[in-house]
Amino acid sequence: MAIKRVPTPAGDEAWLVTGYDQVRALLADRRLGRGHADPDNAPRFVDSVPLGRPHKATQEEENERHAWMRRLLAPSFSARNMESLRPRVRHLVDGLLDDLVALPQPADFHEAVSFPLPVLVICELLGVPYEDRETFRGWSEAMSTLNNPQKSQEGFMCLWTYMGELVARKKKEPGDDVITRLIEGTPPGQDEVVAQLSAGLLFAGHETTVAAIDRGVMLLSLNPGQWDALRENPQNVPDVVEEILRHRSPVAARSDDSGMPRYAMSDIEIEGVRIPAGDLVLLGIGQANRDETRFPDPAAFLPRESNPHLTFGHGPRFCVGAPLARVELTEVFTALVTRFATFGLAVDVAQLTLRAEQLVGGVAELPVRWTAS
Repeated sequence: MAIKRVPTPAGDEAWLVTGYDQVRALLADRRLGRGHADPDNAPRFVDSVPLGRPHKATQEEENERHAWMRRLLAPSFSARNMESLRPRVRHLVDGLLDDLVALPQPADFHEAVSFPLPVLVICELLGVPYEDRETFRGWSEAMSTLNNPQKSQEGFMCLWTYMGELVARKKKEPGDDVITRLIEGTPPGQDEVVAQLSAGLLFAGHETTVAAIDRGVMLLSLNPGQWDALRENPQNVPDVVEEILRHRSPVAARSDDSGMPRYAMSDIEIEGVRIPAGDLVLLGIGQANRDETRFPDPAAFLPRESNPHLTFGHGPRFCVGAPLARVELTEVFTALVTRFATFGLAVDVAQLTLRAEQLVGGVAELPVRWTAS
């Protein structure tokens, strides 16, 4: 069945929806959101700030807030603007790979490329000083801790305070960056809103892409035939990137009984099941991306002629950062297959250290070996 009741990691109950068609429909359903009439007593997904408790909002307020955020952010993250960044991203990738090959083998690809690239790019876009990366990295990791609510809250407050100070500086010294444009597009007296939104962009703008780059390296290492095929035809990298996005990590630590948390802001009926307003709904993106009715042989890692995965969502809540993530991933893997004859993990995936306590998951390090072309 595509919908069932499951316990959440935080100990409450939720509706888990796993079928592709059902998840896709709910992603576009405006009756689902992050708002709740009684957030203090709402069922929880995890004990971390990013996906912890909902904010207080009616369905109308939630949709108005979301529409305002989209209007504010969409121009800065449009596909055209992100495509114009491609030469800069390519330059950054080349520089990071130059640094990588200067290291003794095996080298940690996570620290050398996967982490710094998305951070460099999002810092430049937002107008955040790159030299502060280790500081906000610590706050981001604390904020996304799953089993320590106090640590998560403290990380969030530190990141929010940092962004508030940055917003105050940019009001005095505007720049050509997203945070300045957020300030200019927000009514006076909304500095805390801008700071919170900017903190969310900084967190989301690097954490998920870091994990996706690492995942791609693992998947290509486990599927050398795909590496060889890309070496022969690098123009197929975009199709492989979509498959990387569709796939879950080979070392995923999460149970299948998880998903993207949303709250029913009105009663919803799906598959003959009534979901009352206020209930927690987990949209099983990973499960939907492995639905055999949409993805024949879903466990296989191969470029697909049609790959309508739901990793970035669907409809009005489609991820605003999707074009940026695609540019970054495409440039990384194009560079790898053109610069290296062989490239891949230096250890078995079972030896990798999982970031099991982190919301985004992923690995703590990624030892790799290579030979130049």
